[in-house]
Amino acid sequence: MDLAEVAPPVLSVALHGMRFGDKPVLGPIELRVATRETVAITGPSGVGKTTLMRIIAGLETRFDGHLRRPEKLAMVFQEPTLMRWRNVSDNLAIPLGLSPTEIAIALEGVGLAGRGDAFPDQLSLGQQRRLSLARAFAGKPDVLLMDEPFVSLDSQLSDEMMSLFERLRDSHPVATLLVTHAIPEAERLATRILELSGQPAQLKSRQT
Repeated sequence: MDLAEVAPPVLSVALHGMRFGDKPVLGPIELRVATRETVAITGPSGVGKTTLMRIIAGLETRFDGHLRRPEKLAMVFQEPTLMRWRNVSDNLAIPLGLSPTEIAIALEGVGLAGRGDAFPDQLSLGQQRRLSLARAFAGKPDVLLMDEPFVSLDSQLSDEMMSLFERLRDSHPVATLLVTHAIPEAERLATRILELSGQPAQLKSRQT
């Protein structure tokens, strides 16, 4: 069910188009996401999924249209965007202003209890992504943007990370927009799946 049809959307996009120079990248796009809804966006590489996410995140302003999003927004990228010169605790304290107690709770919630003094390069890729999820959810965002957050993980670790995401999501009233190439991942995590395709690219409901 499209929750945005029965509940006020916390995120709404009315995009007329997006061009890089003379090249049209995105066509008309209408998107609404409600609280506690997880919308997955699939599509081939290079079609514009990350560009759409950057527009929503406020990182790309060269578009024609309207965007309404809340101030409290978090984003999890393909590669963990961590401050590698700061330890794990600082990666939560500096951007979010968390207290030592709040940091300890956030780290315990993602299986990183006792690792606050470690630096990101001392963590495995899976642990770095756990830290990225901890940072995203600790900020209590209204909207969470996730751009291929489980890519390049083996099947067991990917399953563990998806289970962790599901547990964190279920305990937070958040609207989630997930970009993924993996259809099984979308089918597991999303309440609604959309496909970005065409040139210029447009969104449509994925046919099952």
